[in-house]
Amino acid sequence: QLPALAERTAVAELLGALDGLLVTGSPSNIEPGHYGGEPSKPGTSHDPARDQTTLKLIPAAVAAGLPVFAICRGFQEMNVAYGGSLHQELRDHPDRDDHHADERLPIEEQYGPLHSVRFAAGGLLQKLTGRSEATVNSVHYQGIDRLGEGLGIEAVARDGLVEAFRVEDAPAFALAVQWHPEWRVLENPVSLAIFRAFGAACRARAGE
Repeated sequence: QLPALAERTAVAELLGALDGLLVTGSPSNIEPGHYGGEPSKPGTSHDPARDQTTLKLIPAAVAAGLPVFAICRGFQEMNVAYGGSLHQELRDHPDRDDHHADERLPIEEQYGPLHSVRFAAGGLLQKLTGRSEATVNSVHYQGIDRLGEGLGIEAVARDGLVEAFRVEDAPAFALAVQWHPEWRVLENPVSLAIFRAFGAACRARAGE
């Protein structure tokens, strides 16, 4: 687990000590100034130190050939790190569904399967899973507006929202998903296939 040290993060030193980078989810949101967005609504949770840490660490890790897997907030951070932008409230857009599960539900139901995503034909997710689509959980209310430069779409929701992408010219595994594949991972063949591929890439990096 890496601390969010913002400008004090020694990126080069960190990269030399890691065999892979897993960028996790969080209740906080990226400050919209990082992608040219309007100020957040009052009460929105932010984590400036994390923003300053991950937005420079992610592209540096990818360029260095470190396997990178980004989830939920990490997915959004990876997009912003490559010049992309976000919808701050998907429910405010008439052409987008509400992707946030009902918070009044028990946690098991909140993180249960909610909607389908379609994998890109011939893409990484299709190759890893042997499937053309999957049903995923959905606990986010922000999402991709503009896709970052050099990112290739790996999965889209029924409303057209990008739900997964890869870094196209990455020298190693570099994938991001909007959903939470870590939830009940051993019970989900799609999630298990993704984590196994990431783990294999990390072991290869370590020289095992």
